[in-house]
Amino acid sequence: MIGPGPGTVAPTRSEVGRGLVRRVLFPAAILWVAVVGTGYLLVDVIGIDESAINESVVDIRTDSLNGITTVVSELGNTQVLMATCLVIVAFIWWQSRQWWLAVVPAIALGVEALVFLTASLVVGRSRPEVEQLDHAPPTSSFPSGHTGASTAVYIAVALCATRIRHTGLRVSVQIVCVAAPLGVGLSRVYRGMHHPTDVIAGFVVGTTCALIAWNWIPLRESAERVVGATDSAPSIT
Repeated sequence: MIGPGPGTVAPTRSEVGRGLVRRVLFPAAILWVAVVGTGYLLVDVIGIDESAINESVVDIRTDSLNGITTVVSELGNTQVLMATCLVIVAFIWWQSRQWWLAVVPAIALGVEALVFLTASLVVGRSRPEVEQLDHAPPTSSFPSGHTGASTAVYIAVALCATRIRHTGLRVSVQIVCVAAPLGVGLSRVYRGMHHPTDVIAGFVVGTTCALIAWNWIPLRESAERVVGATDSAPSIT
């Protein structure tokens, strides 16, 4: 189902090391600075007030929406996402036989967790002052961890899905992968756990982490090694 892409040759140890440092840790550090800077700007400089939006969302709550958002919000739960990610990694590895492709969702989740946990401690934004339908985790409100983590994993899967040969299946998987984190983000605002800007920041952070993970090993280098090996091989006459 998942066809071999250009990087059909396993990366070398040096490429893995360079990929983790230059293409994962360095961009993650830049992302962390951007998240903390944005949080400081919103909370301490501008002092943005989103209470009216949060209160208006409370006014539209119904028993049916409460039940639906309970389920959708759980898609961004840490334990659920970790289990989902492990299954996805195993499936991609089984289908592609390329571990460096299979670990993309796991790298995305790991980077997002690192950035979110440390940045939220520094920003320290309070959660909305409305009735909260979920138990509030010890982390602060900015950015939304549920939204960021679900976006990181599902967008990473959507990128990996570009390798699916069947067009209908590929598009279907990508639509689901985009819809899932959107649902999580809206549910978190609906349930009073986050301000809208927390969720927007979560989308941005998660998408960035997915892109970082997708580019952690440049597949073109693997293709170039194949070409280089072919060009350097002695000709048989």
